[in-house]
Amino acid sequence: MATPPPQHGAGPYHPYGPQQGVPHSPYGVPPQPVPYGCRVCGAQPAVPATVRGHQGALVIMRFLRQEGPFCRDCGLATYRKMSADTLWQGWWGPLSVFITPVTVLLNLGTRARFLRLTPPVGAILPSLSPGKPLWRRPPALVFLTATVLIACAPPLLVLLGLMAGNDELPTGPAIGTCVRDADKLRNEKLVPEACGSPLAKYLVTRERGTGGADCADGDLISVPDKWVEGAHSLCLTPVH
Repeated sequence: MATPPPQHGAGPYHPYGPQQGVPHSPYGVPPQPVPYGCRVCGAQPAVPATVRGHQGALVIMRFLRQEGPFCRDCGLATYRKMSADTLWQGWWGPLSVFITPVTVLLNLGTRARFLRLTPPVGAILPSLSPGKPLWRRPPALVFLTATVLIACAPPLLVLLGLMAGNDELPTGPAIGTCVRDADKLRNEKLVPEACGSPLAKYLVTRERGTGGADCADGDLISVPDKWVEGAHSLCLTPVH
C-alpha cells in the first residue's frame, strides 16, 4: 500500500515546517530579549553603565566604580553622590590632581545615558532619590569657587601691580610751601600744611646747596634720604 504524502506543516522534512534551533512563536513574532532591570530597585527601563569615583592621598589612591544596570533615578543618584565625593576627596595627591577631572568628565557621559531614560516603573525595592543636582551640592560649590579664584588670580595680581606700580620716591615739599613735622624730623615725615594754619611749623625756603646758597641762621635742615636720588636737602624756616 502506498504511503500518503505528509500534511502541510507536518512531518520533519516539510519545506515550510519549523526549523530546529529557532524558537517558535504561536503568533509568528520572534521572542524579544528581556530588558535589563535596575540593580538597585529592579525597575525598568535600565541601562548598563559604570559610574566612577576617585580618592587621592599623598602616597596612595583609590579608584572606585559602581556598575549597572541602573534605572534613571538610581543612576542619577549614584552619579551625583560619587561625583560630589570625588570633587572633594580626589585632589590630595600629585597624580590625583590630573585623575580627578578625568573621572568627573567620564561620569558626564554616563549621566547623559541616564537622562535619556524614561521614569522607572515596576520597581521591586524603592528607587534611590537623585537629590540635588551636582553643581548645587557643597563639594561642587567649593570646587567651583576655588576654580574661579584660581582663574581670576593672575589678572587680579596684574591689576594690583598696576595700582601699586608708581613706586617712585617722593621729591619732597615744594619751595614756598608750609609743612608740619609729623615725626620730629626723624623719618622725614613732612606733611603739607596751609601757611595760615596754626599747625604749620616751617616754611620751605630753598634747596640747600643750590647755587652755593646755604640755609639761613636758625633754619632746620631736612635730609631727604628717603626721596629720589639726587634730591637736595631743604631749608626749613620756622614760621612761629
